[in-house]
This record gives sequence, structure tokens and C-alpha cells, in this order.
Amino acid sequence: MVPELRAAYNNHFTEEKYQEFLNDLHSGYPNAIDFRVAETPVFVDKAFTAKMLDACETIIDAVLEDSFPEATERSIPVKEYVPHETGQPQMIAFDFGVCTNSAGELEPQLIEMQGFPTLYGFQVYYPDVLRRHFEIPANYQQYLGGYNRDTYLRDLREVLLGNHQAEEVILLEIRPHEQKTRIDFYCTRDYTGIQLVCITELIQEGRKLYYLLNGKKQRIRRIYNRVIFDDLNANRASLGNFVDITQDLDVEWVPHPNWFYRISKFTLPLIRHPYVPPTYYLDELKQLPADLSRYVLKPLFSFAGQGVVIDVEQADIERISDPENWILQQKVNYADVIPTPDGPAKTEIRIMYLWKDDWERPRPAINLARLSKGKMIGVRYNKDKRWVGGSVCFMEQ
Repeated sequence: MVPELRAAYNNHFTEEKYQEFLNDLHSGYPNAIDFRVAETPVFVDKAFTAKMLDACETIIDAVLEDSFPEATERSIPVKEYVPHETGQPQMIAFDFGVCTNSAGELEPQLIEMQGFPTLYGFQVYYPDVLRRHFEIPANYQQYLGGYNRDTYLRDLREVLLGNHQAEEVILLEIRPHEQKTRIDFYCTRDYTGIQLVCITELIQEGRKLYYLLNGKKQRIRRIYNRVIFDDLNANRASLGNFVDITQDLDVEWVPHPNWFYRISKFTLPLIRHPYVPPTYYLDELKQLPADLSRYVLKPLFSFAGQGVVIDVEQADIERISDPENWILQQKVNYADVIPTPDGPAKTEIRIMYLWKDDWERPRPAINLARLSKGKMIGVRYNKDKRWVGGSVCFMEQ
């Protein structure tokens, strides 16, 4: 996307360098990276970054509207509603596809968003290692909003810890040491001091929660929540007994679980912006589009691309018994934007925001990127391919 940087990177790339980089990357956390790391970062200039941020800020304006809570109340499943919702999510992520418009120009198009954490720790560690093995211009960084490594980690710690000591804050997940993103958990632990706790390890006494730290019971006052109810429900039978986190518990949430639903695919039909594809609640469409092949059908309450219908036909619509839980989103034209030795790759860029409790609005902080040569972005859709997988976007400062 920055032709001269792309040419220079590709010309100097060797498989030997890539293997040395991977060995270095894995050495810090052996056996913890359970996904493919791409051969290359993405390079983006100031103009393209500004386009993505313009769309993000427009969505944030909508979130700040007084009408937003009522408009998104239906997004939260009744059985998954958690009490004591906070007035804001401390973390928001926006996924943009790098696309081609009708004029053949590159532009971002919003694919999804989430009021939920992503790889806020790993995206510090991984680019640090990348720079040790490949030449990245000093004026290109993974950070946004004026952040650098030190100021970003300072604010990340403050967002996660709040007013508490690190031992009073936990990262809560389902079997955290088995998750594909566990490398991010370990990085987060090392950068902030918070411990990883499985939902099955919570100890409840009345409204208070505890966990065992070095064999002693430790009070939990704040939870960095990584539990997704979709995953929890899928694994419920194998987990045995565990604390029901939808109870009235005496803990703070970062972010509160309800925001996973409020800022999500559910929100897309509420947004109008040139870089947000037209999206409709399926149950509110008076008439289906004439050319369904130009749309993607998505379930509102699924995760990681599960249940998405890319090549939509009338029969797919007719099979749906709960149209209120589905959206129809206009397809975007992903650009074959990154030249690689065995054919071009597509990419998505995730812009990640932080939102301290005393800030009026969130701030862009860091990013990740993913490269794909398949129909969908994501490791599971790109098996046995090269120059695909998890990456980072170095943005012109």
C-alpha cells in the first residue's frame, strides 16, 4: 500500500530471515503462538489511516448519542445480561477491509466492530521482535493517537488495573492456556502483572469473588473479561461447575460483558458512512435486494466468522427461522493489495481504541492486521497458504 516500502521489503525478504524471526518470536513464549504469523507487515500512509479513523470517530459519535443504549438494548440476550453495566467500554476494536471502490481506488470498508478486547498485549511484543529482523522505517509505527511504546503500556495498565493492585485484577477466560490467543494473555500478564484465571477457578462467597494466588485465596476486585458467551455455552457441558458471571457480583468489569453485544454487528445498521457498507436487520427488510449475491448474511450472535453465508441465495433466507438475529450486509471488494511471491494477498486492519473512565471519548491506540488469500480473512480459512496470517500495520507518523 506504500509501493516503495513494499518493494524494498519484498526485495530484501528471505526465508532464512523469516525463520530466524519466527524462532526469536517463539523463544520468548515457547509453544504459545497457536496461529500462523505472516511473512510481512502491512505499510499504510497517513491518508489511508485518516480514512479509517474518520469512520471510527463517526461510530463513536453514534455510541455517545443519548439514544444509543435504548437502540442497542435488544442486542443483549436476556440470559446473558450482566448487572452493573458501565457507561462505556474501555476497549473497542474496528475491523476494516482494504477494498477497491468503483473508481478502482483503495479505500477502507468496515467489516465488523466489537466492544471487547483483542490482542492489546501481543501487538506490542510481536512488532518489537519484527523490527529486530526486518528494516522498518522509524517513522512507521503500530501505535496511533500519538502513542509510543511507553505511553501505550502506561495507559493499558491504567485501563486494566483502574485503582487496584495487580493481584486484585484477573484476566478471565475459558481454559486460558488452551486458547489460540493465549500468547496475548501471557504478554498482558507480563506487561501489567494481572493473572490468568479460568472461569472454573473462580471462588464465590456471597457477592465476592476470589482466586488462588500462590496457594492463598485472593479477592478479585476487577475482571479483564475475555469470556465470550458463545464459547461458554459451547463448552458448558465439559466445564463442570463454574460461577455464573451473570449474577449480581461485587466486581468491576473491563470491559463490561454487555458491551460485547452493544458494539458489534448489531450496531452496523445504525451507522451511515462512506466506509461502512450498507447493512440491514433481516427482519426489518420490507423487500430483499434483487441481487442477493452482492450481500453477505451474518448471524448477530456468533464469533470468528462462524455461520456467515458468503454466497447468499433465496433458499438461505427462507431457512432462517429467527430473522431478528441476522443482518444482511453489502459485500465489499477486497483488493489484492499486497504483492507476494506466490500471488497477491488481501488484508484487514483492526484499529484498537482505549477508553479510560475519565475520558470523554476513546482514543486510537494500536492495531493489528491479517493477511488472506482465501474467501474470508482468518487463519482457519487460509490453511496451507504462505504470506498469510496474523500481522501488524505500520502506519506513517
